[in-house]
Amino acid sequence: QVQLVESGGGLVQAGGSLRLSCAASGRTFSTYAMAWFRQAPGKEREFVAAIRGIGVGTYYADSVKGRFTISRDNAKNTVYLQMNSLKPEDRAVYYCAADHWGSGSNRMHEYDYWGQGTQVTVSS
Repeated sequence: QVQLVESGGGLVQAGGSLRLSCAASGRTFSTYAMAWFRQAPGKEREFVAAIRGIGVGTYYADSVKGRFTISRDNAKNTVYLQMNSLKPEDRAVYYCAADHWGSGSNRMHEYDYWGQGTQVTVSS
């Protein structure tokens, strides 16, 4: 069982930056692919970014490519999402997810564990 706790959300002006963190419990964090998804009001949850556990690889939705960066620190059992040049359309609840032995998929059903989410609001 893995528990995920997100933090770092908040209110920021358009063009600003935020860094989200997701702390995971357990001793095998490095074997999990980790991802960020988001859900805006009235919309379906969508993929944002993912990072492999084993091996090297990061993946991004086209809408955030070049602005967001996903990274992980396996020693701290933490994955990060650095969000720069934020836009009002980035407003959403951001969720962290974990996929054991995963490859960094953009499909929600591949992920076994989810955090409770953290709100990101971008003012124009």
